[in-house]
Amino acid sequence: MGAQPDEDPGQPDDSRIKWIHRETPPYEPVAPAAEPPRGSALDYLRDRRGRWIVAGVAALLLFAVAAILWSTRSSSPVPGTPAGQSEPPPLVSVAVPGLRPVTSRVTFTGTIAARHDMPISAEGEGGRIVAVLVDIGDRVKRGQVLARLDSSVLREQVKRLEASLEEARAQAALSAAEYERAQGVEAAGALSKEEIARRRAASLTDEARVRVAEAQLAEARARLWKTDIRAPDDGVVLTRNAEVGQMAVAGGEPLFRLARGGEVEMRGQVAERDLAALAVGQPAHVYLTGIAEPFEGSVRLLGAVIDPVTRLGEIRIALSPHPALRPGAFARGQVVVNRAERPVLPQTAVLSDAKGTYVYIVNGEEKVERVTVRVESTIPEGIVIAEGLTGSERVVTTAGGFLRPGERVQVLEQETGAS
Repeated sequence: MGAQPDEDPGQPDDSRIKWIHRETPPYEPVAPAAEPPRGSALDYLRDRRGRWIVAGVAALLLFAVAAILWSTRSSSPVPGTPAGQSEPPPLVSVAVPGLRPVTSRVTFTGTIAARHDMPISAEGEGGRIVAVLVDIGDRVKRGQVLARLDSSVLREQVKRLEASLEEARAQAALSAAEYERAQGVEAAGALSKEEIARRRAASLTDEARVRVAEAQLAEARARLWKTDIRAPDDGVVLTRNAEVGQMAVAGGEPLFRLARGGEVEMRGQVAERDLAALAVGQPAHVYLTGIAEPFEGSVRLLGAVIDPVTRLGEIRIALSPHPALRPGAFARGQVVVNRAERPVLPQTAVLSDAKGTYVYIVNGEEKVERVTVRVESTIPEGIVIAEGLTGSERVVTTAGGFLRPGERVQVLEQETGAS
């Protein structure tokens, strides 16, 4: 028999031993810790919006606190001002303009021009220029030759027509003598009536041919005379476009321009609003560039129409001839239209807006009032006021744009204008 291992009697079997009060609890499996459920994307956005709302409410609270602190600080009394009193009114400078003599002038610009500008061109058939006898600036007399055209062909025509006229006159004299003899023997019956009538007709025909020859000769002489370009009147040569060898064409570009009598004037443009104050005969002063002294003149003509685009009218000033008054020169004119006493204010005192031009004055209650005014002109001393002020008002001269009508002010200083 096979041998069986012997059990060691000295080693107790724990499975058979039961201990008092040490019973083994039943086995329970331990489950892993469950993760908290995750929210959806919508829940996440809601949580984020909530945080923004909380932050916005906090910012509004901070802003409200700052506003309260600022208002408390602003309402605190200004240093140096007694408690319970508001800030002092703003300080302004005023002036009493008074009245001063003012000369109203209308100013305009223009150019010097000849009063009667006479263009001179070739007449008749024209031709080549063979001589130029005057130059720019020369004074000429009426009928004086300015230039000559080639007349060699016309001179020969005149000679031929003169010979033809002599021939016609001789034939007419012969025919007249024959007719006179026929009349002398008509009573004796030496010639027939037909012969007498023929001689009479021949005499009349030859006389007519004489008149035709005379007319042809006069025409040729007139054409020859027109080859000399002459001055139509006394005056000064303004321009010269004629040169020797040049072809002069009838009705072409003027060869000369003549200022009749040497008379000059200023031609300018005046604003529509100033035309009503102007009149023919008013004295005027004309200034040229580079010449300090003005040239005396008078208003000679005022335009009858206003340009619908520029709203300007024409004015012409008659001037006495002077070497410095060259046609085409730029000029500035002034016409004295009125002399009166007006308030004059500095430019800073006159304001304007959509309602018009105005100034601020300080009334007896030390409050600001708006007064509408009309500006007449501008002079070196300031702006001339035509309507709206009497000159005795206290006019705010500076910083008027920062004031409001009815606002109380404090006068800093007071200037008095010329009275």
